[in-house]
Amino acid sequence: MMLDNLLKAHKKIGVSACLAGEICRYNGEYSGDKTIEKLVTTGKIFPFCPEVLSELPTPREPAEIRHGDGIDVWQNESKVVTLQGLDVTDKFKNGALNALKLLKNQKISVVILKENSPSCGSHTIYDGTFSGAKKKGIGVAAALFLKNEITVHSSNAIALTP
Repeated sequence: MMLDNLLKAHKKIGVSACLAGEICRYNGEYSGDKTIEKLVTTGKIFPFCPEVLSELPTPREPAEIRHGDGIDVWQNESKVVTLQGLDVTDKFKNGALNALKLLKNQKISVVILKENSPSCGSHTIYDGTFSGAKKKGIGVAAALFLKNEITVHSSNAIALTP
């Protein structure tokens, strides 16, 4: 899918804030996309970060979903834990709920999310072993958005330049 087609079809779309150049990734590194950064100034792109909305700091310890994915987290069958084993499930759920509220307030029904994230992954996430291995699955926020009829696109599946 082309980004310009999404922008033509929707008044405003949500985007993972890290893609918009905000320094909010767990490791504090930049992962922005120049096209998206430019479009933020038009008001058609609304950047948000569920993990920042959960009041987690940047940088922060890496976290992964253990024994499942975001759907399992919402069903209380899986947890989000940090590398040191700290359970941050409630933080991730609260951040997702805060992000959903913002999206609804902005009347946004389509989002582009950063792949592999325990919050925003829409096709793949890390497997919970902190080994760098990935598995099929979705993040905590992505699962909540889909449940609430927000269309989720992966950053890996969107052609950002025309």
